[in-house]
Amino acid sequence: MPAEDTTGIHCRLDELLEQRGITLTELSRRVGVSLVNLSVLKNDRAKAIRFSTLAAVCRELECDVGDLLVTDPAASR
Repeated sequence: MPAEDTTGIHCRLDELLEQRGITLTELSRRVGVSLVNLSVLKNDRAKAIRFSTLAAVCRELECDVGDLLVTDPAASR
């Protein structure tokens, strides 16, 4: 997680993509979100995420929001 992030929220997109055998490029095509924006999310550099994007990613990966975004209490200190 980047040192400047104090939210304590970690995105597990890379792990979920690997588990499902889907590339970031393929996910981008399927959900209609730019590769750049998904890459920012995947690399824990996002400052915000639209609910529509969150819903589309979760729908495509067949996961819940809590599977994609998790908290890390140690990171928020």
